Amino acid sequence: MTLDATASAPAAQAGGDTSPFEIRHVRTHAEFVQCVELQAATWGAAFRESVPATIFKISQRLGGVTAGAFAPDGTLLGFIFGITGVERGELVHWSDLLAVDARAQNHGIGRRLKEFQRDAVRALGVSRMYWTYDPLVARNAHFNLNLLGARVSEYVPDMYGADTGSALHSGLGTDRFIVVWPITHSTPTRRELSGWHDAPVLNAIAAADAGGVPELFGATLPRLARVEIPADIFAVQQAGLARAIEWRLSTRRAFQWALANGYHVERFEREPSDARGYYVLARSADPASTTP
Repeated sequence: MTLDATASAPAAQAGGDTSPFEIRHVRTHAEFVQCVELQAATWGAAFRESVPATIFKISQRLGGVTAGAFAPDGTLLGFIFGITGVERGELVHWSDLLAVDARAQNHGIGRRLKEFQRDAVRALGVSRMYWTYDPLVARNAHFNLNLLGARVSEYVPDMYGADTGSALHSGLGTDRFIVVWPITHSTPTRRELSGWHDAPVLNAIAAADAGGVPELFGATLPRLARVEIPADIFAVQQAGLARAIEWRLSTRRAFQWALANGYHVERFEREPSDARGYYVLARSADPASTTP
C-alpha cells in the first residue's frame, strides 16, 4: 500500500531550516530505525501496518527502495519505501510508504523523494510505478495527479480494511485510488479541457440530494463530469465524523459509478472560493481523452 503522509496529516508548521538536505538510499541500521520511528510519529504508535527495519533493509537487495531525506546532522526528515516485482512479465514498482516529518513539510521533500525513487527503479528497467492514496485528501490529489502526472487506474473500497489502528483513518475506512505512474518518459503536459466548470457534479452532498445523481443522466451521458471533495477532509472529520462519512459514501458511489460507465479521472482542480476540490472525469469514448 501507499500511506502517503506528505500531505495526509493535518498541516503543521515547519520547524527550522530544512535545506540543504540530502536524498539518498538508507544505509545503516540506525537510519532504518529512524524510518520505523517516523512511521510511529506519522500514523501513531497503534498503527498496525508499520514496516520493520528488517524489511526496509532486505528489500533493497531485491530491487526495492528505502530512501531518506537527511539533514546535515543526519536527522531523517522523510523517507520513501517501495518494492519491485513482476506484473505480466514486466518489472514494476509499488511505492508503499511515503512520510515527511510534520516539522519539515512544505519544502518539496515528498516530491524529491518520489523522483529519487523513480530514477532508482527506472535504472533497473522498471516501466511503471503504482501506489495508493485516499481520494478525499485534496492535497494528495493535487500532488499525485497534477504535479507527478500519475493516473487513476482503480477505486478500491476499504483497501486496507476498516481500521488500520491509525487515527488518520479512524471512522472513515481506507478507500483508495490505485494510481499508475509511467516512468519511461517525462511527466505529460496538461492539455486544455474546456467546459469542466460546467460539468455536472455526481455527488452534490451540499445540496438536498446527498446521494448524487448519476442515474438521472439516462442513456445520454455527459462528456465531462465532476466529483466534489472538501478542501480539507481532516478539518471536516474533526468537526464531525458523520459529515466526513457522508463525503466518503457519496464519493465512493460516484467514483464507482463513473469508472463503471466509461469515465476516467482526467485531473484535479481546486476552487478556493468555495472551499471545494473537484476531480474532473472524462468519458474514455472521447477521442481527445487519455486513459490511465
